Amino acid sequence: MYKIIDKQLIAPKTFYMRIEAPIIASSAKAGQFVMIRTNETGERVPLTIADYDAKEGSVTLVYQEAGKSTALLAQKNVGDSILDILGPQGNPTEIEKFGHVVVVGGGIGIAPAFPIARALHQMKNRITLIAGYRSAENIFWEDRLISVSDRFVLMTNDGSRGEKGFVTDALSKIINEEQPDRVIAIGPPVMMKAVSDVTRAKNIKTIVSLNSLMVCGMGMCGACRVTVGGKTKFTCMDGPDFDGHDVDFMELMKRLDTYKVEEKVCLEDWERGCDGGN
Repeated sequence: MYKIIDKQLIAPKTFYMRIEAPIIASSAKAGQFVMIRTNETGERVPLTIADYDAKEGSVTLVYQEAGKSTALLAQKNVGDSILDILGPQGNPTEIEKFGHVVVVGGGIGIAPAFPIARALHQMKNRITLIAGYRSAENIFWEDRLISVSDRFVLMTNDGSRGEKGFVTDALSKIINEEQPDRVIAIGPPVMMKAVSDVTRAKNIKTIVSLNSLMVCGMGMCGACRVTVGGKTKFTCMDGPDFDGHDVDFMELMKRLDTYKVEEKVCLEDWERGCDGGN
């Protein structure tokens, strides 16, 4: 059992949760994730680690209430416990002295972009951080992001805060000013594909963190398979970071839609109490 030591609503249906997990915190690195299960009948859900503190023995998750599993998690409060947390899983993001690194975060992917930018900044890289939100009400962790970047660019789709437009608009401007040494993108697949399309033309190394379907998180079930460079890879064991120019994003997005209908029905049944509330 893993005790919740802090929880906050930081944007609409978006929660920050700090969990007591000393063993995981002691070995966690930027870019890794955990598999959580809220109760005995719950499914295993992958969530990227948004922060970790080895001294405190805690890991931080930021998640959006979207389906039944995240709705169940959202019902948990400080003092409650999560049944299972497996991790840290996956390979950490490569952290070296690259030079000028542009870190691009979109939506809920902005949270795990924070420890990646922090680790790169600590390695004396010059960090430009582009954060893209739907609107001003969806903005979270702005101060944290500014603290780990040399240049911070805030984008909103509707222009209610920062610059109006998409993260690719800001990225294109930056590339025209000065070609960065590396770009790292984490967020919705359509966003990561768009970022990779922008950088491909300039031959800029681009790393993306994939969020494919996942069941076991240990490379046994094969549910998280993706095609990278024409070869089948497992996100949980080979990733989650891959070269964005090699990822078959169309296949990834198609696979992510596989159970959309079932997910919707499951959530609606639970909300009506048809499954006993488990």
